[in-house]
Amino acid sequence: MRLDRKALSPPLRPANLLSARQLAFAWSVMASIALLAWVLVLDQARDMGVEPGTMGMGVPLFLLLWLVMMIAMMFPSVAPVALTWARAIGRQSPTGVVRVARTAQFVGGYLLAWTAFGLIAYGLLAGTGALVDEHPGAGRWIGAGAFLVAGLYQFVPWKDLCLRHCRSPMGQLVRYAGFRPRARDLRVGAHHGAYCVGCCWGLMVVLVPLGVMNVLAMAAVAVVIFVEKLWRLGPVFSQVVGAAFLVLAVLSLFQPSLLPGLIPPQSPMTEMLRP
Repeated sequence: MRLDRKALSPPLRPANLLSARQLAFAWSVMASIALLAWVLVLDQARDMGVEPGTMGMGVPLFLLLWLVMMIAMMFPSVAPVALTWARAIGRQSPTGVVRVARTAQFVGGYLLAWTAFGLIAYGLLAGTGALVDEHPGAGRWIGAGAFLVAGLYQFVPWKDLCLRHCRSPMGQLVRYAGFRPRARDLRVGAHHGAYCVGCCWGLMVVLVPLGVMNVLAMAAVAVVIFVEKLWRLGPVFSQVVGAAFLVLAVLSLFQPSLLPGLIPPQSPMTEMLRP
């Protein structure tokens, strides 16, 4: 797909809209929340390990853990948009308490979109986990399919559309100003979150073969998302990542070690090569 100059335009710079002190404080808050989420994820991953499926978790517990994961992985890349909206709120809200409450609604709406996708992720993990438990040899095909889908999605127009929104959302934020006041901030956050899901769901799919509690895989995906959205050459980088996923789709058919999230516990890795 041909990339035009608009696609390569730099993402929104919140520094142009916030004072240096406001910017430093807001970034420190977002970074602290993300860091705390990473600490919780690391602690949970140490106890759970990397296994296929939902690892025995019910929907409520899984969604809670998924929400913490999304905070850890997504807050660094969504921070510029959140800070820009906070600046817009600051022009309308008279007190700091109101500004904090409205910003919290924006973040809550954003996380609501990712929580909805978490239900889909739970279904995928439950289905693939059950299939691998019953037919261990299916793991390589599931893994190859996940990498193939994730790789191809990096090249489709919808990915490019959503990535453009996430990289330069100012036009959308101006449009949001026309929303009715009732729950406006929550709806704005959910709307932006939906675009973010549209941009990044393919990257999340690779956690099925790599392991949903694989901390190294989570960190790698978080870095990819951050670079895609904030680097000037993010769209080009996105397609490089897509090509890498396509290569992994082929290699995973012959190298089960690339699929730690699809290896049944206490099961020899070679069993995944059985027809």
